[in-house]
Amino acid sequence: MSLKKIGAFGTALAASFALAYGVAHAVAPDSARAGGGTSAHADTGGHGGEEHGGEQHGGGAAAAAHTPGGLQVSERGYTLDLLTPRLTAGKNSVLRFAVRDAHGHPVTSYRAEHEKELHLIVASRDLTTYRHLHPVRAADGTWSTTTALPEAGTYRVFADFTPAAERDGLTLGTDLAVSGTYRPATPPAPAPTASVDGYTVRLGGTLRAGEESELTFTVTRDGRPVTTLQPYLGAYGHLVALRSGDLAYLHVHPHQEAHGTETSGPAVSFTAAAPSAGTYRLFLDFRTGDKVRTAAFTVTAR
Repeated sequence: MSLKKIGAFGTALAASFALAYGVAHAVAPDSARAGGGTSAHADTGGHGGEEHGGEQHGGGAAAAAHTPGGLQVSERGYTLDLLTPRLTAGKNSVLRFAVRDAHGHPVTSYRAEHEKELHLIVASRDLTTYRHLHPVRAADGTWSTTTALPEAGTYRVFADFTPAAERDGLTLGTDLAVSGTYRPATPPAPAPTASVDGYTVRLGGTLRAGEESELTFTVTRDGRPVTTLQPYLGAYGHLVALRSGDLAYLHVHPHQEAHGTETSGPAVSFTAAAPSAGTYRLFLDFRTGDKVRTAAFTVTAR
């Protein structure tokens, strides 16, 4: 998991929030621990006001009334089958899964969204670790990706995709166990800024429950505006939002599309509407110097 998304993706989450775009660490760096956090990967691009798969654009308070995406392992006849139900903390491991249709057959044909057939989000239940991965599909429909999860505990796996036979996308979720010594953690307190790799990202705006609001992320380095945000999967930023507690998932597109190799910055904006009051973690992926980075925020919606 499109706060599938204050960044770039469609319908399964359409019900939960109306966000548009965000920032989190790329699959390349594949790591994200809470504070200002790094996470893995960022896919982006899309049009504000649209809704697709685990992301959502527009929709206002009405959208917030529906069930958020990622809370179900099966929906509309499709099931997320996690073939690797357990990993070991701190070890580089292969995570395998399949999406099965109503007959139990692996789905082998998808619609590409933001240059990928499927986007995979992995987040710890305490929301201190986050990965956004792009797995590879084998001819038999089995997906696989390599990742290393730093801490033991329970993680949530979200698959955001659109089968070729469907018009609308969906986001399915299931639990993943990571063995090792478990050390309970809590997300950092809400703060307006997050730091990653020498960059400072400031969040402007207030997330509201059931009401649209504008959220803007501004990227600086050494006190200077960063105007060299690079396109990444069709956009300048990618946002995933997860609700603390049940990890309801939302993946949304940014307001601005990326074109060619043109750079942008320092600001990336989204429209958001939280499905309920509570605590959320926002993961914003952005790309500079040919590297995807992730800034993580804790916010409270009222």
